[in-house]
Amino acid sequence: MEVIDIQHISKRFSDEVVLNDISFTVQKGEVVSIIGPSGSGKSTLLRCITHLETIDYGSIIISGDTMVRTDASRKVLYADKKTLQRITNRVGLVFQNFNLFPHFNVLRNITEAPVHVKKMPLSEAREIGLQLLDKMGLADKADAYPYQLSGGQQQRVSIARALALTPDVLCFDEPTSALDPELTGEILTVIKNLAQERMTMVVVTHEMAFARDISDRVIFMDDGLIVEEGPPSQVISNPQAERTKKFLNIFGAQSNR
Repeated sequence: MEVIDIQHISKRFSDEVVLNDISFTVQKGEVVSIIGPSGSGKSTLLRCITHLETIDYGSIIISGDTMVRTDASRKVLYADKKTLQRITNRVGLVFQNFNLFPHFNVLRNITEAPVHVKKMPLSEAREIGLQLLDKMGLADKADAYPYQLSGGQQQRVSIARALALTPDVLCFDEPTSALDPELTGEILTVIKNLAQERMTMVVVTHEMAFARDISDRVIFMDDGLIVEEGPPSQVISNPQAERTKKFLNIFGAQSNR
């Protein structure tokens, strides 16, 4: 079953083409990592999937429901508000910089969306929230506030918050980029555990070894294009495209310093 079906999407900001005829699918239970240099369009792609940005052309289908399509006259047509809400609830997004509500404690950060978006009873939302905190190794932090947590703990709360809406797919936008190196490992472990549970995920990452270990498929993007796509054994370990080879060589040289 295709959880995400993207066909020929394009996006520009003013005169800059950020996404140029992007097409790919994500199957249920699949982990797809997206790699590439800064400015290649990776984060914009995630924002289009989660409807934080609109597209200029193409179509996006989530779990069989059309979020947006383009008609024969090249007019972009988004679904109605109610349908969009249903679709976007199926896609969780974990941001680079946590985006927790500073004035809410940890448990309320997790329960706020299930209660107000999904109209879940507070008692049920709290039960789910506590289970997720336990899963994240944060059972003792329910009453803490974000400022009392380390960056790694805050990011684990962000992951729990996204999971609380029981999404069909979970998207990560450079989930470790705001963390000190010593905190990166705990987040990568959480994502690896989710991958072992066959959570459908799209992960934008600069951690090449991590992408190689967890991914069913890797997409390399550059200049708004998908340059190469395939299993990690190909794209990361034995890339075919010269642009992919150049990127990985530079990346390897930098990471070894």
